Amino acid sequence: MCGIIGILGKNEVAPQLVEALRRLEYRGYDSAGIATVDGMRLDRRRAVGKLVNLSDLLVHDPLRGKAGIGHTRWATHGAPTCDNAHPHRAGGVAVVHNGIVENFRELREELAADGYHPQSQTDTEVVALLTARELDRGASPRDAALSAIDRLEGAFALGFLFDAEPDLMIGARKGSPLAIGHGDGEMFLGSDAIALAPFTNRITYLEEGDRVILRREGAEILDASGRRANRAMARIDVGATLLDKGGFRHFMAKEIAEQPAVLADAIAHYLPDGLHLPLDFSDVDRLTLVACGTAHYACHVAKYWFEQIARLPVEIDIASEFRYRDPVLSPRQWAVFVSQSGETADTLAALRHASGKVGKTVAVVNVATSSIARDVDVALPILAGVEVGVASTKAFSCQLMVLLVMALKAAHDRGVLDDAALAAHLADIRALPGLMNQAMTVAQPVAALADDLAEAQDILFLGRGPIYPLALEGALKLKELSYIHAEGYASGELKHGPIALIDAHVPVIVLAPRDALFEKTVSNMQEVMARHGRVLLISDERGIREAGADCWRTIRMPEVPALLAPLLYAIPAQLLAYHTAIAKGTDVDQPRNLAKSVTVE
Repeated sequence: MCGIIGILGKNEVAPQLVEALRRLEYRGYDSAGIATVDGMRLDRRRAVGKLVNLSDLLVHDPLRGKAGIGHTRWATHGAPTCDNAHPHRAGGVAVVHNGIVENFRELREELAADGYHPQSQTDTEVVALLTARELDRGASPRDAALSAIDRLEGAFALGFLFDAEPDLMIGARKGSPLAIGHGDGEMFLGSDAIALAPFTNRITYLEEGDRVILRREGAEILDASGRRANRAMARIDVGATLLDKGGFRHFMAKEIAEQPAVLADAIAHYLPDGLHLPLDFSDVDRLTLVACGTAHYACHVAKYWFEQIARLPVEIDIASEFRYRDPVLSPRQWAVFVSQSGETADTLAALRHASGKVGKTVAVVNVATSSIARDVDVALPILAGVEVGVASTKAFSCQLMVLLVMALKAAHDRGVLDDAALAAHLADIRALPGLMNQAMTVAQPVAALADDLAEAQDILFLGRGPIYPLALEGALKLKELSYIHAEGYASGELKHGPIALIDAHVPVIVLAPRDALFEKTVSNMQEVMARHGRVLLISDERGIREAGADCWRTIRMPEVPALLAPLLYAIPAQLLAYHTAIAKGTDVDQPRNLAKSVTVE
């Protein structure tokens, strides 16, 4: 959600800024802009919509300068318009901002009383106005920016650029991620390593409350109290940040196809010759799993696993609700936070609420250097690699894998699962990448259904047991990508209300491996078909043979141990959403109004 790039360079920076912003497109945005300093003159260009619009503008109205900042905006305060696009400028300062300034209304009133009036509807512009007022009162650019930062409440990552200061850039981080890139006679500022990777492999991640004064010779970092701080420099694997579709039409298609390989990597990491996990569940009474969106559905699956395999009670919480319901927490309880980016604002806030109140905090994350990974007691990487598509696919599967490994470790530590049973489960897991490769063959029959599904106005997904959260996830994927209204239900809940929606125009997608709950699911399918509903049954050969004769369509999946079915059945759910979106002609990788990394509450 939103992206920041800043460069104090040796060459013209406008093309570099645009290219870096292109690498941040995956975060989601609806406008973009850059500002540069050319000698003594600060100037900017902004455009609504895709980056190509900004690129076209720069062809006809170029910007010169070897210092600049850039931004992709995902609208919060104010519609996606040119006036609301970043960078915002007031007097001799331009500002880019990720996050939300919560006290912007009172600051705006204070500034208006002094004759400083906004030109936009955004919360961000008050930062530029505060800084401009301090500059007008005689403050240096450094002091003016730091004074403005001190007045802000909320979450933010900020970048400042100043008139007549081609060798100065100031950044600040509170709640939203921000990193420094170190070059040779150049310095960089960015939302994440992906933006900085083309310029350097030496990265410093700012910590909560940090401010940084950048010059080409280096960086001066101040902590939240204003004292100088030393922050470690990390070397990133530039190859791991490459954004390449690899011959696929969309990033999402590539990332779906990568799932067998990335799961194999996760298996090799956690199960090299047994189960290796730096956690001991022997004295844990309860787990709380906290996440948002797709990661929350991964937690929902994991609740079944922990409780059925390990007999360990689990609560699952939507991160945005966790703090506000004021949950009862105890030292014998662990809190597990699941996030692809490791920067999800609600999940990070939930972590900070739980820290010190529970026995241990654990993160299941894809970015090992993220805020959540750094703030927990134990961080478990999911090893999915960079995921560009806004709709999570391979990260979801890898989250499930790590949570399953945790559940098996908990069962073994608590004496519920003996060595032989554990070994049998691990053998099944090691065979999973091969089964996933087989499952990829359903892409063709799914694509053949897409035109029919694209005509629907409403679609229902049904599942039982650990497959119920997959019904929720399938519905979420479909509405994210195709903008078709879709809902997921536990199959047994159909007759408690949703069955009123059933008619000949409503496809009902039933995810039903031939397991212990299959017969009950078939009964729910019969209820649908008795009301002329169109059932698409996704099952294995035996399940389709027993129940598929009267279905509208069927999709055959490989047989899979019941424990692993949620991982395998994620694939047809993802492919249904992908191919239906293509049939509808929507933007698969960057659906409207959505962002990959949600860094505001």
